[in-house]
Amino acid sequence: MAIEITDANFEELVEKATKPVLLDFWAEWCGPCRMVGPVVEELSKDYADTAVVGKVDVDSNAAISAKFGIRNIPTILFFKGGQVVDKQVGAVPKSVLDAKLKALM
Repeated sequence: MAIEITDANFEELVEKATKPVLLDFWAEWCGPCRMVGPVVEELSKDYADTAVVGKVDVDSNAAISAKFGIRNIPTILFFKGGQVVDKQVGAVPKSVLDAKLKALM
């Protein structure tokens, strides 16, 4: 299951992560986010041992969203060594996100 990332735990779970991180910025009211959600959950299972897969509710965690200039959702950021190294905006097939995550391994 994807980890809930919040303003409070972001530094510990994302910036200090030793594994690559996929972070899904979403909101309950967002239709495309609901399409991407199950894909993110699948990836969290596929990469349970090799990556951190998390979700950020933009309505509840404004600080993280503002920090990365999230204006459209869903937006998925990919981190390595605590830094953003890739980005995907909008709903895309699992294969696209899988390929981006594999590239960080």
